[in-house]
Amino acid sequence: MRKVLMVTSEASPFAKTGGLADVSGSLPGALNKEGVDTRVILPKYGTIPVEWKGRIFHKQAITVKVGWKNQYCGIEQAEYNGVIWYFIDNEYYFKREGLYGYFDEAERFAFFCRAVLEAIPWLDFLPDILHCHDWQTGMVPVLLEAQYRRLDPYRDIATLFTIHNLRYQGEFPIPVFRDLFGLGEEYFTPDKLEFYGNASFLKGGLVYSHILTTVSRTYAEEIRYPFYGERLDGLLRARGDSLHGIVNGIDDAEYDPETDPCLVRNYNTDTLEAKSENKIALQKELGMPVNGEIPIIGLVSRLVDQKGLDLVACVLDEILESDIQLYVLGTGDPKYENLFRQAVSRHPGKISANIRFDNALAHRIYASVDLFLMPSLFEPCGLGQLISLRYGTLPIVRETGGLKDTVRSYNEKTGEGNGFSFTNYNAHDMLYTIRRALHLYSDKAIWTKLQRKAMAGDYSWRHSAREYAQLYRSLKGR
Repeated sequence: MRKVLMVTSEASPFAKTGGLADVSGSLPGALNKEGVDTRVILPKYGTIPVEWKGRIFHKQAITVKVGWKNQYCGIEQAEYNGVIWYFIDNEYYFKREGLYGYFDEAERFAFFCRAVLEAIPWLDFLPDILHCHDWQTGMVPVLLEAQYRRLDPYRDIATLFTIHNLRYQGEFPIPVFRDLFGLGEEYFTPDKLEFYGNASFLKGGLVYSHILTTVSRTYAEEIRYPFYGERLDGLLRARGDSLHGIVNGIDDAEYDPETDPCLVRNYNTDTLEAKSENKIALQKELGMPVNGEIPIIGLVSRLVDQKGLDLVACVLDEILESDIQLYVLGTGDPKYENLFRQAVSRHPGKISANIRFDNALAHRIYASVDLFLMPSLFEPCGLGQLISLRYGTLPIVRETGGLKDTVRSYNEKTGEGNGFSFTNYNAHDMLYTIRRALHLYSDKAIWTKLQRKAMAGDYSWRHSAREYAQLYRSLKGR
């Protein structure tokens, strides 16, 4: 049995800012079912909910060297959903409000990367593979090769690195890296850590890991080209034989319209009429005009340019001229937050702008609206479209990354498809696709068939876990 230690900066239900936490929280359980002994290690943040902190117990205290400092490191452990979770405890680095965005990010995650390696002898679990996720863990493979490889118990550990979003790279000045990690000048060359005059955590993971993955097949191809490659396309082309795209799944127990406790009434493919009850209840909850027949478009997202919101800004008034309602939930760039707030005053009764994070409301929007808008500039995988499909809410997406891999545009001639899509990054192409979807909404027979087809898809981790398990087996003997 392969033994895998996942290294991540966040994981549900302990700490979450985005899709990385959903992946790190759900994939390990699916891998265990595939016969891979998978455990997870992450920082013990001060924001971990109290109910989970009570289930975490202290295992060992060690000292971790960060530059010239010798820092306390607590190794703690919990069990959740049949998975063993390890936590790296240091209140100076991690007992803060929020997970990221501090002046000392390089030092915080330098500590975490080294602490992961220093903790291994104390875990009662010797991994065959370290599976690292995103830039915050990118120096683990580097340190393993540079400073630990010749030591027991590290000699045979292989590494796999997953890119969740290439835009975030952990880039800092070379002197900072040199001081924090104790690496010589030979590591700061263009073929190693040097990156346009600085050094990069992410590049370290890409150069030093045995296998690379990213979270959809299309994104794995896109990032080999300059537009999507974030200045790393040359490296990714050079490592093309080691780069694999495996589409994310979702936790199909959490996102289940038949059992979801957030809904007013649960439903399945045989009781789709109950979806309209949720729709009416949501209209009342958000103070919108109650009309079970009007089509509602949902948008649950970080409000940032990556999500294609400049396209929405271009044609928002034209979208709202149609006989629809638009429900927005999310936070992000103030210019997009204000875009939706101001639209409420111009189009009263047409748009509900909920500028906050609210997981229960997100569930109700996914389940209650008719269409889900996701016109991303780029999208490594995307989870929103998978969740909406699970609830029989048809997605409107741009054909990029995981959106292209998971949403098939409806074909009137063949009846194939599970949503709507457009190719060019163009506001009026998006508007045309929205109007096409709204036209089809008026044909209830076609619409219901599309909803049932969407709900019948398998969006779980089962298939993806098998692909990861196969990659782990290919690393045997390293």
